[in-house]
Amino acid sequence: MSREAVLSIKSIETFYGPVMAVRGVSLEVRAGEIVAILGGNGAGKTTILKTVSGALEPRKGSVTFEGRDITGRYPDSIARAGMGHVPEGRELFPLLSVRENLEMGAFSRRDRGEISASMDLVYSYFPDLKPKTKVQAAYLSGGQQQMLAIGRSLMMKPRLMLLDEPSLGLSPLLVSEIFDILDRLNKEQGTAILLVEQNAHMALKVASCGCVMEAGRVVFEGDREKLLGSADIREFYLGRKSEGARGKRRWKQRKTWR
Repeated sequence: MSREAVLSIKSIETFYGPVMAVRGVSLEVRAGEIVAILGGNGAGKTTILKTVSGALEPRKGSVTFEGRDITGRYPDSIARAGMGHVPEGRELFPLLSVRENLEMGAFSRRDRGEISASMDLVYSYFPDLKPKTKVQAAYLSGGQQQMLAIGRSLMMKPRLMLLDEPSLGLSPLLVSEIFDILDRLNKEQGTAILLVEQNAHMALKVASCGCVMEAGRVVFEGDREKLLGSADIREFYLGRKSEGARGKRRWKQRKTWR
């Protein structure tokens, strides 16, 4: 029996001024699922997340969250509805402490008595943060800042989490640790995740399905096995060349697959 869609994006077109950044993209995230959006810089991946979370409004198409149309709603309204967004670059409050940043993540909650339990949950997933509760976010390492950004989103008790390049600027060891935690969060808490990543190796370790974007369009999509089985994905995103120039020519031809 298939799970219901938590998020449904249908034929959205999003612009920056006169420039169309996303061109008719559709995708779904189902309950308890991790979906990866892969692609290079400028592909439109971050624009998708900003459109979903309300930071940008699409000129065409729709965004539905848990059966409700949220197209064009303000970001705070979408956050209150149960969607967390961990943006690229973390965007923490640098002069606030770890604890204060986490408390900011719970701004929309009404169950004030349970916030302490949520903070304990965050510390259980990110034990490196617990001894630094009074330390300003600006003085954390890059890995700790990423943990704090994810933890702040968890404080909202999100049913869907949007993650934008969580591996950015981190060492391979820290990247592996972050993705292991994301996998645990998904399996143990049931949090659905829409993951934007350039690190296809790590993204496809945790995602059940995904798509590849280029120039604002989805050019390839499928479950993890289909993505890993594609010669073009292996060559261009996993660094495994198997067919040389023939693969490059074929990839150019397949830009209109969808």
